[in-house]
Formats: sequence, structure tokens, C-alpha cells
Amino acid sequence: MPQPNMQQMMKQVQKMQADMIAAQEALKQETVEATAGGGMVTVTVSGDQVVKAIAIDPEAVDPEDVEMLADMVLAAVNEGLRKSQELAAERLGAVTGGLAGPGGLGGLGLPGF
Repeated sequence: MPQPNMQQMMKQVQKMQADMIAAQEALKQETVEATAGGGMVTVTVSGDQVVKAIAIDPEAVDPEDVEMLADMVLAAVNEGLRKSQELAAERLGAVTGGLAGPGGLGGLGLPGF
């Protein structure tokens, strides 16, 4: 079995780290939207899981049923966070995908690869 070229492997790791940092920075600029209550509540979340905005349709505000509004906000925030995590996994997976598979760094037993 041939010895892996450590210098080449380190260059690959450094490139992957730089690509990962760039992808993480790009995620801060991307957003996803999630709604609840048929669009009564809309939440915007960045790719790095920061809630950027919550919009509530005035029709959703019922002083007699504040609990329903709270439930809609909670549902929209949770869905927005789920979508944001999915986006991050997709973007970051594209960076690490080539090295994490069989024959890549994963075969070396390095943690995180």
C-alpha cells in the first residue's frame, strides 16, 4: 500500500479549511424564509442560523387568542431554522464532500473527516 504524500494531504486540508471559511462567510449573506398560519407569520433566517426578521400579518393579531399567534411564530421560527440548517449542510457538504468520502481524509481516522 503506497504511503500517502503528507505534504499534498496538508495542502488539501488547508484548501478545505479556506473553502470552509469562505462557505461559512457566504452563508451569513444567504437567507431562507418560512411561514406559518397560511402566511400569517413569515420568518427570515440567515444561513448561519440567525433570525433576521419576523413579519406578522395584522390579521393574525387577536387579543383574545395571543397563544395562537405565539404558536405560529414558534412554528415559523423552527421551520426557518430547519431550512437554514439544511442550506448550511448543503453548502458546507459541497466543500467537504470530496475529502470525506471513501479514499479521502475519512480513511485516515482523523476526527471530523
